[in-house]
Amino acid sequence: MKILPTELPEVLLLEPKVFGDARGFFLESWNRKIFSGLGLDLDFVQDNHSRSAQGVLRGLHYQVHRPQGKLVRVTSGAVYDIAIDLRRSSPNFGRWTGHELSSENRHMLLVPPGFGHGFLVLSDTADFLYKTTEYYAPEHERCVLWNDPDLGISWPVPAGGEPTLSAKDQVGSLLKDAEVYP
Repeated sequence: MKILPTELPEVLLLEPKVFGDARGFFLESWNRKIFSGLGLDLDFVQDNHSRSAQGVLRGLHYQVHRPQGKLVRVTSGAVYDIAIDLRRSSPNFGRWTGHELSSENRHMLLVPPGFGHGFLVLSDTADFLYKTTEYYAPEHERCVLWNDPDLGISWPVPAGGEPTLSAKDQVGSLLKDAEVYP
C-alpha cells in the first residue's frame, strides 16, 4: 500500500498494490496488519455500497456526534471525491481536498473523523464502496452545502449543468452556519 499526500495531512490518498495478468487483477483493499504497519490503526464497523448515475452529487455529509472515519473507493466508474476539515480548532478548518477515484486508478481515500465527505459521479454510473469507523446515526447527520461560495470547491460539473441532489443535500447549511466539531 502506497500513501500519496493530499493538501490536508490527515486525509490520505491510498494506492493499493495490484497484482494483474491476462486473467484480471487482485488487490487487498483492507488488511488490518498492513494498515497498522502504516500507522493507520483503524476499527471499521460498517461497510456501505452505493450506486449513482452520472451527475449525482452526494454530500458534504458528516455526523456531528459519533463522527465517522471512512475508507472510500470506487469499484465501477469514476467520481470526484471531496474531504473537508470541519474541526474549528484545526488550522485547516474549512479547507478541502479533491481527488478522482475510479475503477481504473483503484485509489482509495481515507477520510478521518472530523471531516465532511462528498462525491460527484463523473461516469455513466459509479459503484462507491466505503467502510466506516462508526455506525450510521441519522439523528447526528449534518450536511454542508456542496456549493457554499466560502468553500470554493471546484466540482467538475459540466458548464451550465447542475448536479442531481437529494432533498437533504439541497438544503445543506453554509459552513458559517453549520454545527461542526470543536
